[in-house]
Amino acid sequence: MSTSQLQTPIVSSPIESDPATTALRGHPIVSREEWLEARTALLAKEKAFTKLRDQLGAEQRALPWVRVDKNYVFDGPSGKVTLAELFGGRSQLFIKHFMMGPGQKQQCVGCSLEVDHIEGLLAHLENHDVSYVAVARAPIEEIEAVRKRMEWHFPLVSSYKSDFNYDFGVSFKPEEMAAGTAFYNFRSTNPGLEDLSGDSVFYKNAAGHIFHTYSTFGRGGEQFLGIYQGQK
Repeated sequence: MSTSQLQTPIVSSPIESDPATTALRGHPIVSREEWLEARTALLAKEKAFTKLRDQLGAEQRALPWVRVDKNYVFDGPSGKVTLAELFGGRSQLFIKHFMMGPGQKQQCVGCSLEVDHIEGLLAHLENHDVSYVAVARAPIEEIEAVRKRMEWHFPLVSSYKSDFNYDFGVSFKPEEMAAGTAFYNFRSTNPGLEDLSGDSVFYKNAAGHIFHTYSTFGRGGEQFLGIYQGQK
């Protein structure tokens, strides 16, 4: 046996090979006074960002509405349920367009992360007149299997027999997939997948009229992911 064969191979540990750990090795180290100066400068930018975020939130709430006249019907665990019934007696409805098509073996991990944020907030949302429902295009039997396995308690319904996903731009017809062109995130693009994610908000007035007030797609959903706000 040769000497080279007797040598122990050098293998980097997972921690040593992690990009974040590598970046930390070369991070600048300064005095407390220098750190305070840099931190104060950054604080000014953080405060400006907070004010801009408040302004953006006000503009989101002021966005004009579109009346929803189509009668959408979904499949729920206990049978058929209409869009109006998803409000659950409240005036506001937040819908998570959950990325899960028929026959999909594993649900979207990003959508799962997002709805996990909401699971513990349901009582607070409902106390502020907001109902939360996730909608996926997979048949209700497949959805229920996932919901039970994940131990989710919010309503999760199926739009499998409805145009809802297509009308709100999160699912795409075979001809759109074949052409590689569909309308997603407010522009024409190649969706790549038959089902994508998003979030939509609706309002129902005392007369029972429903209005579409807001939608966001792609990275727009990050505003509902508190875990991202803590990343450095």
